[in-house]
Amino acid sequence: MEGKIMINDKLKLIKQHDREGKIKLMIIGLGSVGNYLLEYLLSTGDEKLEIIVAGRNAEKMQCDVNIARVAALIRRQNRSNVIVEGGVDLEAVDSIAAAISKYQPDFIVNTSRVYSGLKYGSISWKNVRAYGIWTPLSIKYIRNIMLAYEKADGKGVVINTSYSDGTIPWLKSAGKAYPDFGSGNFNHLLPRIKFAVANEKGIADFWNIDVDIATAHFHDVVISKEGQNEGVEQLLRISYKGEVLDIDQDYILKKAVISMPTDSKRNMMNASSNFDIINCILTAIRENKKMKFFSPGVFGNIGGFPVIVDGSGDEPSCYIDESVFAMDDMIAKNRASLALDGVEDIKDGSLIYTDALISKAEKAFGVTLPKTVPFDKIDETAGFIIDNIINPELEKGLNK
Repeated sequence: MEGKIMINDKLKLIKQHDREGKIKLMIIGLGSVGNYLLEYLLSTGDEKLEIIVAGRNAEKMQCDVNIARVAALIRRQNRSNVIVEGGVDLEAVDSIAAAISKYQPDFIVNTSRVYSGLKYGSISWKNVRAYGIWTPLSIKYIRNIMLAYEKADGKGVVINTSYSDGTIPWLKSAGKAYPDFGSGNFNHLLPRIKFAVANEKGIADFWNIDVDIATAHFHDVVISKEGQNEGVEQLLRISYKGEVLDIDQDYILKKAVISMPTDSKRNMMNASSNFDIINCILTAIRENKKMKFFSPGVFGNIGGFPVIVDGSGDEPSCYIDESVFAMDDMIAKNRASLALDGVEDIKDGSLIYTDALISKAEKAFGVTLPKTVPFDKIDETAGFIIDNIINPELEKGLNK
């Protein structure tokens, strides 16, 4: 269950509220992703949009909000009301529930992280070449948010930012409420491929290049960093103004590598992915058209899929696009990608690590990961990872 109401009913409510003149959007966690997202939302000049930023430190959030509001108004773009809701403790379900109940937002975007200020990949990629190891950390806060969402009788669309390929399916597998969409991950890969194709084909209007793909987090990383698919041919179709282009996959993936910073500026991409989902939904509803975006963990599925929001009918709807690739093929490719990321399966409320990841973690960090992490062991396992992997690795860095 996504909550007490399903996605199409949530879209109907958004359409109703838009007609009534106000859309409420809550950003939970105003770190770098949240701040970028706030900036992008203010830049739309949307008079109907009311933004609530929720987190623990009201004073810090207010300072961040103030500069974003002033900067957007200098650009003559800011027409949205922004509210700061402090004292929201993401470790406490009741605290989150109180904030959701107070505002009943149409959108909730989780941009929070348990271990803020650290890119987990800076530890895992060079050591175990897999990101799935961090799944118990990634799920902690979105688990609490979804428990709070149910308690507060939430009815809005929920978007999660952290490792949604695995965390959303884990919540669904455990029979819990789960986010509707995930952001980030392979959304970062699509523009790289578009730029590469534009350069190779001499296409000036690169924005008219369409890329269809269904894959999980591992392949976003390995293609973006190394320009190769680790021996797993991708479901990939590239077209320009409706015409499918005949391009060798191995060749174009090599050309898709783009050097980028490793600090918080990378979160511009995650925030942009969140923005794209919100913008597609509102555009589909307001302009009575179909919009397409790509989302990891959508509807509780493992990995990433193309999604259609259809506002062209009497009532809006949303579904996974199966017009390019068959659902069975997309599921298989996503599972193969997630296995390379260290996650063998997610079932019966448990995360199952691959034997390969367990072996790599023993060699790299001198720790033994559990084969299976039950839902009720999330906090215990997250604490184990922080104490035995993250903190020692950070300590090594400080002592260099």
